[in-house]
Amino acid sequence: MKLYLSPGACSLSPHIVLLEAGLAFTSERVNLATKLTSSGSDFNAINPKGSVPALQLDDGQILTEGPAIVQYLADLVPAKKLAPAAGSMERYRLMETLNFISTELHKGFSTLFNPKMPQEAKAFARELLAKRIGLVARQLEKTDYLCGQQFSVADAYLFTVLNWSAHVDLDLDPWPAVGAYLSRIAARPAVHMALMDEGLIKE
Repeated sequence: MKLYLSPGACSLSPHIVLLEAGLAFTSERVNLATKLTSSGSDFNAINPKGSVPALQLDDGQILTEGPAIVQYLADLVPAKKLAPAAGSMERYRLMETLNFISTELHKGFSTLFNPKMPQEAKAFARELLAKRIGLVARQLEKTDYLCGQQFSVADAYLFTVLNWSAHVDLDLDPWPAVGAYLSRIAARPAVHMALMDEGLIKE
């Protein structure tokens, strides 16, 4: 498998999951401004959406959208328990959580990263993000991980998204449970390795 990624983007989530799963893979960086990969390929020809992540499967198929990719990867190694069993209510809860991160958190941060977005829109996005992060914090006051006491693909995604707060000057100090959670996830060997691989931290 090959993961197309951009350092620190939402592709960090499946990068973490691949390492947590212990699956064999290669990676290739994508310049999201030029839409060229590090080997000079036209990324739009690989993924017409032009966004990362994109996962090239061993049979040549391309799978896109982070929540779909991480569940696919988790299902390849069920013994790792990165996602509950398909068809179980716990799996639907995981899907519910991944959708919440994607639509309520990820998209909120996207507004703050957009230089063309009016300041009024960014202020509104910050208000909404604060409410959504508050919901997450209340959950993390009760459990070590987002879906209970077991690390799951949802944690890889939430960790990725909440780490963007430092780049948009969003203070997470009002939610101590969130800060403790991010430190806990960052300490996982697979997460540390993914961050190093993408040049986001030094050893």
